[in-house]
Amino acid sequence: MKSKGLKVVLLMFLFVVGSLGLIGCSSEQTGTKPQEGQKAAEEKTYVVVTNAEFPPFESTLPSGEIVGFDIDLINAIAKAENMKIKIQHQGWEAMLKAVETGTADIGASGITIRDDRKEKYDFTSPYFGATQLILVPQESNIKSANDLKGKNIGFQSGTTGETAAQNIFGKDYKGLKGYPDLPTAVNDLFTGRIAAVIGDNAVVAEFVKKNPDKKLQLIKDDAFEKEYYGFIVKKGNKELLDKLESGLKKIKEDGTYQKIYNQYFAN
Repeated sequence: MKSKGLKVVLLMFLFVVGSLGLIGCSSEQTGTKPQEGQKAAEEKTYVVVTNAEFPPFESTLPSGEIVGFDIDLINAIAKAENMKIKIQHQGWEAMLKAVETGTADIGASGITIRDDRKEKYDFTSPYFGATQLILVPQESNIKSANDLKGKNIGFQSGTTGETAAQNIFGKDYKGLKGYPDLPTAVNDLFTGRIAAVIGDNAVVAEFVKKNPDKKLQLIKDDAFEKEYYGFIVKKGNKELLDKLESGLKKIKEDGTYQKIYNQYFAN
């Protein structure tokens, strides 16, 4: 009886251990870890950085909300591609560095497509055409870029406004004055510290529109070349670049792009 009882107990023990093993295998095969990983990938939030001191492309309302043409456009692209995005304001240089190092995913701030920038970032197709204009007071006798020789000229550092000024007057010209943002340069124009500001056409036109009491005017010069804006991602991030390209194509085809464009630039 003892021997038979011992066999029964042993068989029961082996049965229980085997059952636990099957349960363990079943958990590994049908567990939630892969599903959770897949869900996390699907719910990824892309960080969009901008320099929200560049109206009408991006600016910050008193409430803290970031608005503008670029912002509406990137939101429309995200909606078309079912992407979740989070928009953050950073300075111009900080914005570019964040995308370059991968601490942010997308840069959206009227970024001109240039060969030197292509070495650090991948650009989408162009979404806006621009050129540089000269912003001066109405009473100024400046009629062209040549009239600025010998005078102080302002621009936002690190932008094509700086490049355009350097191309015309030379990098060693002492009258070139770089600023961290365009509004600061325009403030110095108001106070007479500089004679003119060189900046992107839509942006300086916005200053004229928003400050009628300052009596400003814009000067066009053929020395400034045509430029095109694109959104940027970290070099080699083809997956994200393809998403942006796809979304940009969709909103151009369904009329969303034109609707947004008209809201800001119809007049």
